[in-house]
Amino acid sequence: MTAPIRLGMLTPSSNTTLEPVTTAMLARLPAVSVHFSRFRVTEIALTGDALAQFDDRPILAAAELLAHAKVDVIAWNGTSSGWLGFDADTRLCERIEAATGIRASTSMLALNQILTATGVRRFGLVTPYIDPVQRRIVANYANLGIACDPERHLGIQDNFAFSAIPAETLTGMIRAVAAGKPEAIGVICTNLNAAPLVAALEQEIGIPIYDTIATVVWKSLQLAGIDPALVTGWGRLFSL
Repeated sequence: MTAPIRLGMLTPSSNTTLEPVTTAMLARLPAVSVHFSRFRVTEIALTGDALAQFDDRPILAAAELLAHAKVDVIAWNGTSSGWLGFDADTRLCERIEAATGIRASTSMLALNQILTATGVRRFGLVTPYIDPVQRRIVANYANLGIACDPERHLGIQDNFAFSAIPAETLTGMIRAVAAGKPEAIGVICTNLNAAPLVAALEQEIGIPIYDTIATVVWKSLQLAGIDPALVTGWGRLFSL
């Protein structure tokens, strides 16, 4: 009998997309289950209150609750280091591992690992975020030597509202950045319901699309010793 694998996900409190999408991705892996712990996130902005949502203390408290379920991996299923700076995720993972003894990763660290491994230096950026947040993400990638070109964003601040963005809008944004022929496309936000669109759009446009719900699942499976290629129908990422 195969030993069960439990993936733990740290989840923004107002996110309604990542849980059903993550569960659907893993549906064909009966030995793998996914478990979620929430902490307060309601808006994405650069104000003091919005930035304070990502203080490590509530995140670590949520991680410790996941540890009670004896999960094999704890992952931050969120994109905040895109504007906070990627070092924020590195520090968070170190603190989670120190507090729980469980391996940790994040959506953004996984995405950056993929971009490095595939040699991407120019990728199309799709987000729902407001202008200042988008500019911060673009600048942080520029510091890594990666150009976010072209980019599209929607100027929305309310985190709950991201889940209501229709598939037609997301498809249009992805097609628009694909027209600029980047090496890859990043869909950065784990409350966008873009992951179910990826496989068909990759076939249409011929460019890999890395959705940040998918990236953290991919990395979590690796850390748990499960071949990500067992996940099928969700895009090229899982066959890397």
